[in-house]
Amino acid sequence: MGARPVTLSDGRRGFAKEAPQSAITAEAASLEWLRVPDGPPLPTVLSHDPQRLVTAYVESSRPDPQVAEDFGRRLAAMHSAGAAGFGAAPPGGPELAWFGATRMLNKPVPQEDWATWYARDRVAAYVRQAVDAGSLTLGESAVFDEVCERLPQLAGPAEAPARLHGDLWSGNVLWSHDGAWLIDPAAHGGHRESDLALLALFGCPHLERIRSAYDEVSPLAPGWRGRVPLHQLFPLLAHVVIFGRGYAGQALDAARSALDIG
Repeated sequence: MGARPVTLSDGRRGFAKEAPQSAITAEAASLEWLRVPDGPPLPTVLSHDPQRLVTAYVESSRPDPQVAEDFGRRLAAMHSAGAAGFGAAPPGGPELAWFGATRMLNKPVPQEDWATWYARDRVAAYVRQAVDAGSLTLGESAVFDEVCERLPQLAGPAEAPARLHGDLWSGNVLWSHDGAWLIDPAAHGGHRESDLALLALFGCPHLERIRSAYDEVSPLAPGWRGRVPLHQLFPLLAHVVIFGRGYAGQALDAARSALDIG
């Protein structure tokens, strides 16, 4: 996949991304689905074809604490827009989408709870891939098996499916003078704590301000801080699949921390 700034024939500035057709379709559908009243701003899709997506160019600026608070409130509004189920793809998005350079299944089962879906389609699925690739050993996979078995007890209070960005690490928050913009989504229906946990995974400017503003608008369930490692398991396992064993230790630490809360 490649991305670069472009100038269109009418003089508008844009940002072009070249990727497989399924990735283009998934991102275009994600950008449309995540655009909700009072939610975070997202770049407009200017054009897309089977090989290329062009979105409006967004001028970046330094992270600002007031913008961070506004982002927290807007993120809560986006999550509250909801989804048809855990694992639901955006309307028009493919069932087999992408998380970075690895595939991501978005196929909800009616009335299924988050713990069952997350254990099967996010944790266990990526553990299998990592073991098959030799990035995790069979012995190491046992800790993830235990997490999956205990997920109903570890998951916290039941929540309705939220409308997730899905790949909300700090690099996909573009700070601008008019707000914190969301880019490169891997949108699906999931647990709102997952987006917040991913923001924390690699560090995000003014993270506490973001979370405090979010919590004022849409209070988080008791014990959410202890569940952060549980929600970080999927992105960490995806990194193990994509980049190899260098992320295995971090994924194992997150699994052990998740088990500690139970």
